[in-house]
Amino acid sequence: MEFVTIVVVAVIALLAYSFRVLREYERGVVFMLGRFWRVKGPGLVVLVPVVQQMVRVDLRTVVMDVPPQDVISRDNVSVKVNAVVYFRVIDPERSIIQVADFYNATSQLAQTTLRSVLGKHELDEMLAERDRLNLDIQKILDASTDAWGIKVSSVEIKHVDIDITMVRAIARQAEAERERRAKVIHAEGELQAAEKLAQAAEVLGKQPQAIQLRYLETLTVIAADKNSTIVFPLPMDLIAPFLDLARGKG
Repeated sequence: MEFVTIVVVAVIALLAYSFRVLREYERGVVFMLGRFWRVKGPGLVVLVPVVQQMVRVDLRTVVMDVPPQDVISRDNVSVKVNAVVYFRVIDPERSIIQVADFYNATSQLAQTTLRSVLGKHELDEMLAERDRLNLDIQKILDASTDAWGIKVSSVEIKHVDIDITMVRAIARQAEAERERRAKVIHAEGELQAAEKLAQAAEVLGKQPQAIQLRYLETLTVIAADKNSTIVFPLPMDLIAPFLDLARGKG
């Protein structure tokens, strides 16, 4: 009786081992006597006890946090950068056969790639051109993990932490840059104003009547200010005859 009970329990255990249920987002990499046989799932999967073994693979997108990495930028600024990587398995067979632990391998590769790519750029580029850097890192990771059956869909740099002493230096640099731009803009304004004045003088020189009209406009502006004294300039061609007459009498 005990022997029969043992046999029944063994048969039930073998049957339980033989039947597996895979969810919609899961696949089973089946090995027969140690050799790859096929990828099965989703749904009910029947295995031959002892002869066949199965490894489950999750096909959903994995969100992996890349720990902070010490990076020295091209302009010799030390920063700590962390990121997040989005990837998923697209080939269950290669993800199991080609690499021992695809999650850990992708994590280590993401860390080294992050340091390598950002180390080629200056701090200003890390802060202002994150979209381009994200795309560069994503392309490198995707190309490297393709042999493992992994698809890296996106990489996002989260934080770029700078030492407090470097923050002060960057603030002084930014202030100096703003002052430089202000001086350049002021100089460009003076140059444009001088060019316009030269053009106006040229036009007025060709049209004496325009000069007289300008005199009258100036007089109108001065009178509007309610000044007690008004100096009214006269064109030299109007007062020249009187000056000549005065000299002749003298």
